[in-house]
Amino acid sequence: MSTEKKFIPLNIAILVVSDSRTDADDISGKTLAERATGAGHQIVEKKIVVDDIYQIRAAVSSWIAADQVNVIITTGGTGVTGRDGTPEAVEPLLDKRLDGFGEIFRMLSYQEIKTSTIQSRAIAGVANATYIFCLPGSSGACRTAWDDLIKEQLDHRTRPCNLVQLMPRLLEK
Repeated sequence: MSTEKKFIPLNIAILVVSDSRTDADDISGKTLAERATGAGHQIVEKKIVVDDIYQIRAAVSSWIAADQVNVIITTGGTGVTGRDGTPEAVEPLLDKRLDGFGEIFRMLSYQEIKTSTIQSRAIAGVANATYIFCLPGSSGACRTAWDDLIKEQLDHRTRPCNLVQLMPRLLEK
């Protein structure tokens, strides 16, 4: 009998935040979907909304309330321009923040884009037992975040610990 643990696929929703992207030219959302399904997860929904706090919040809120969604990944709207509002839309919805995610993402990103990484306001947290990751809109940032941070944390076989093993306890009071 094998002692190796089997992979547990999660249901992931992807939100692309953009004033200009469509399904036809969305590279970042497709990059995330390809990587997630390549790792064995399922994409339950992928949606594109304009960079509007209320549209972002509505999409994320509906997925937080959906029992079948385990993880939400947003891409776009994490910069510093007037239209960038993903962190402002998502932070009030979080039960708990995962501050280390943004810190480590910027550390890894620095190796690729140097000081331009200070423009990223990537965040992560958990709401109603749903993990949420808010990433920049570039496909390079999505690759870095998935490959170097998210992928292993969404695999319960990762040691010494991972986010999946905590899922049964996320709603504890």
